[in-house]
Amino acid sequence: MDTMLAGRLHVPSGTFRVEEVPVPVPGPGEVLVEVKAAGVCLSDVHLIDGSLKPFGAAEDLTLGHEVAGVIHTLGPGLLGDWTTGTRVALQAGQSCGACANCRRRRTPCLNSRTRGVDYDGGWAQYTLAREDTLAPIPDHLPFDQAAIIPDAVSTPYAAIVATGEVRPAQAVGIWGAGGLGAHGIQLARLAGAAPVIAVDPLPGARERALAFGADFALDPGDAAFAETVLRLNEGRGLDAAFDFAGVPAVREQAATVLARGGIMVLVGLTPQPLTLTGGTRFSWNRNQIRGHYGSTPEHVEQLIRLASVGRLDLAPSISDHIPLADAAEAVHRLENKVGDPIRLVLVP
Repeated sequence: MDTMLAGRLHVPSGTFRVEEVPVPVPGPGEVLVEVKAAGVCLSDVHLIDGSLKPFGAAEDLTLGHEVAGVIHTLGPGLLGDWTTGTRVALQAGQSCGACANCRRRRTPCLNSRTRGVDYDGGWAQYTLAREDTLAPIPDHLPFDQAAIIPDAVSTPYAAIVATGEVRPAQAVGIWGAGGLGAHGIQLARLAGAAPVIAVDPLPGARERALAFGADFALDPGDAAFAETVLRLNEGRGLDAAFDFAGVPAVREQAATVLARGGIMVLVGLTPQPLTLTGGTRFSWNRNQIRGHYGSTPEHVEQLIRLASVGRLDLAPSISDHIPLADAAEAVHRLENKVGDPIRLVLVP
């Protein structure tokens, strides 16, 4: 076993290809993981098209930040009681380990790096992982479902329970029912939000939102949109509105239907300016805007437990399995919404 297949991006040119590369060797505090499943995310698409840039200086990068597999080889100097064959999901983020926040596993600082973005990820037959990024998974949790928990599920989960601080019986609006928003709907319902109102311009996405647990699914282009939101919540606005689309128009609309004291959480990323035309009303209502990014290791571990005991069913999230050799096709399908996938999973 000297070489392996890997989905590699030449960062300067934006050229992506699956090619043979050397199998990496684990260093101190690392393990080599045999990849069993790796999710395909819009972030991967944006890395390829150049709209998202790695922080690292590497010219060639193996993509893939949603990864699950088994420990194949142990490196030297491990602190934990790891064994070969252990089933694991890999945390998408890697803390710098130098400051108190990182050592206490709190929100990572700007020195933190993301797997498959700032260093080699899991679109490969094997990948390296530092032992503090390993999250054990039980035998009955499928690899494909475990792989998408870091990011596709943990990002909306953290947005809802941590940044948004959603509590039972609060009214929640979810804009965008794609790969993140569909899970946001599922998780808002799990957190006890009521009603959960999904907002998406696509009829198919609205149908999916209802299947994932939304109480109502609205078209944002409906002329009576604001009146409908108020009617569905007994004349009150939303306690929390989540933008999973990263679209300026979404933020403008969400701000108009917040209840007094309600908050808007920005999950979808966009370089566009943040504007509010109704600033006086926003201030009078004591509304808030909160930015959100990623999740912490604790969120991933909590979600693994929830999925393991059947409180969270991620099987409907897996739209298809695609061989690693056909990773470019998976990118094409996600970028062009072929089949309207939630999550495509690469299988080495």
